[in-house]
Amino acid sequence: MNNPAGITVLGATGSIGVNTLDVVARHPDRFRVMALTANTSVDKLAEQCLRFRPRYAAMVDADAAQRLADRLRQAAPEVQVLHGTAGLVQVAGLDEVDYVMAAIVGAAGLLPTLEAARRGKRVLLANKEALVMSGALFMQAVREHAATLLPIDSEHNAVLQCLPGDYAPGHAPPGVRQVLLTASGGPFRTLPLENLAGVTPAQACAHPNWVMGRKISVDSATMMNKGLEMIEACWLFGLPLEQVRVVLHPQSIIHSLVEYLDGSMLAQLGNPDMRIPIAHALGWPGRIESGADRLDLLTVGSLQFEAPENQRYPCLALASEAMRTGGTAPAILNAANEVAVQAFLDGCIAFSDIPATINYALEQCSVHEAISLEVILADDTAARAAANHRLAAGGKLVTQ
Repeated sequence: MNNPAGITVLGATGSIGVNTLDVVARHPDRFRVMALTANTSVDKLAEQCLRFRPRYAAMVDADAAQRLADRLRQAAPEVQVLHGTAGLVQVAGLDEVDYVMAAIVGAAGLLPTLEAARRGKRVLLANKEALVMSGALFMQAVREHAATLLPIDSEHNAVLQCLPGDYAPGHAPPGVRQVLLTASGGPFRTLPLENLAGVTPAQACAHPNWVMGRKISVDSATMMNKGLEMIEACWLFGLPLEQVRVVLHPQSIIHSLVEYLDGSMLAQLGNPDMRIPIAHALGWPGRIESGADRLDLLTVGSLQFEAPENQRYPCLALASEAMRTGGTAPAILNAANEVAVQAFLDGCIAFSDIPATINYALEQCSVHEAISLEVILADDTAARAAANHRLAAGGKLVTQ
């Protein structure tokens, strides 16, 4: 029997991380958890460490890391606790690690995910910001270091499943006319437009089909999540923006479609359960059990498709504009969105102020050629400052 593959889970306490560990636990003969990371969720990470006994645990926050070390000193002394970005980067590049689940939300996941690519790992990419912020650099690292890149977002994973079995991300797939990314439309798909300004964070986080973290739930409500996925799809599949289209599909049963030049259209279907794409990437090129419920088409009934309304989802247009501009514009877009979403979750701004804040940052910030990580991170910082300036000008300062 082969030795189990070592896996690092970046963002282990989030929804993707939890689902990853659920799938991994179903296959103890195939996988060995080597490292788990979190931001500040000490209690949850401690529970995971006690169950999976990794060699390393890393927390972004130094105080949280110390509390975790205190918790594990007697119960799991074999777990070495690290902290900060350096700790995340270290566990992403461990020699004994074969797979890295990149599930840290936001720009914070860029450096460790890039390290995994540079170390030639099988990168299971749930952190779309790595490609949104540094698409060219990231894909170059994947190619130069022979890393295996497999998308975890249900939409991109669905596209991969609809492409030929020998397809490798980063190259334009032959014979493809367009890729269609499906979107549920979020909780406000049918809400009268005049009511959008008054929606609450709790309402925005109540996704109709998926159980996700608060930030990504708000992104789903604004459809910025889909805008970022459009940018990600262009890099993953080597396609221009004109060949990537978003279609509303409220049932979230079809996760994406690929249309070929001959008129054929292939789709991947499944229940809205993230364990399906996670299991696909963990088992690739084979298939393993995910634990997800089987899809019963007889109970699904009808499947709906709609075009997204521009007025309802202005973030889609902002994302398209940033991708067409190129350079560091997508990094500016992402950074401003992170600031705006946090401000909304904190009750500082209205839901409708999110796209306005992003647009302000895109207008105010200079776009540079994304030739290095330093340039990208500098423009990320500038975009956060611009977004905060707009909020402060309205008496609504948001700390970074």
